[in-house]
Amino acid sequence: MFVATLLTNPNEPVLNVGNVLAYHDQLRGGEFRWLQDGVACEFPIPERPSEEHRIWQSLQDRGVDLVIQPARNRRKKMLLADMDSTMIQQECLDELADEAGFGAHVAAITARAMNGELAFEDAINARVALLENLPETVIDKVLETRITATPGARQLVATMRRNGAYAALVSGGFTEFTESVARGLGFDENRANTLEIRDGVLTGKVIPPILGREAKVEALTEITTRLGITAADVLAVGDGANDLGMLQRAGTGVALHAKPAVAEACDIKINFGDLSALLFIQGYAKTEFVSLSALP
Repeated sequence: MFVATLLTNPNEPVLNVGNVLAYHDQLRGGEFRWLQDGVACEFPIPERPSEEHRIWQSLQDRGVDLVIQPARNRRKKMLLADMDSTMIQQECLDELADEAGFGAHVAAITARAMNGELAFEDAINARVALLENLPETVIDKVLETRITATPGARQLVATMRRNGAYAALVSGGFTEFTESVARGLGFDENRANTLEIRDGVLTGKVIPPILGREAKVEALTEITTRLGITAADVLAVGDGANDLGMLQRAGTGVALHAKPAVAEACDIKINFGDLSALLFIQGYAKTEFVSLSALP
C-alpha cells in the first residue's frame, strides 16, 4: 500500500475537494484526509501509478507538489538536514562574501557547485580564499542581520523531536554558523567545516579535512549506528549536489526547492511547500505540529 500526499505553499493554499477529486479518482485513492485545509491532504492508493510523472507534472502546473511513498515507516526517527538554502534561506558563504565586496562572484560559484558543475572542495577553497583578511566580527554581523530560518523550520525540528526523533544539522558550510543555527532551531547536534581564523581575521583557508558530500553520508551512517536505527528510519533534506549522497541513502530523501540536477536525481521533490511539507509527508496533521507559541 502507498500513500499519496498533495501539498502546496501554505501562503497560497490552492487545494480544495473539487481540484483534488480528479487526481484522487485517477490514483484510485481510498479515504481522503485533510492535513491542513487548502494546504495538504493525503489518501492511500493501491500501487505506484505507471503515469506518476505525468500526474506529478500536471499538479506542478497547478502549483501543487505530489509525493507518493510506501505507507509503512513514514514517520521517521531521525532528521538529517542541510543548512544553507534549506533550514535557512541564505547561503552563509555568499553573505560573508557580500560583506567583503565579492558577493556576486561568489554567489555564481556557489550556484554552479550546488548544481554539481564544480567539485565541492575546489569551489569552497576558491570562495573562502576571497575572504582573506575579513574580520571575524563580520560572522556575528551576518548571523544577526542576514540569516533567517526557512518557514516551517522550527516546527519541523520541534515536532519530530517531540515525537522521539533525533535531529542533526550537517552542512558543507561552517561551524561558525551551524552552531548558532542549530541552537536556534533546536537541533541535537551539528557538523560542518571550520574557517581558519588568526588574530581576529579570516585567513582565507578552511581547516582540513573539508566536509562535503561523503561527510554527510558518513554522518548518516555514524549517527544511525549510534542511535541503533537504520537509514530507512531517516528523513534527509537538502538542495545541493553535495546533499545527493545522504538524500539517496535515507529512507526518505527530500529535494527542497533544489537545484535542477539535484531535483532530477530525487524521487521526492518539494517545489512549492515549505519545511512543514516534511511533516505532512510523514502523515502529521497541522493540529499535531508543535505550536510556534510554545517554542522559546
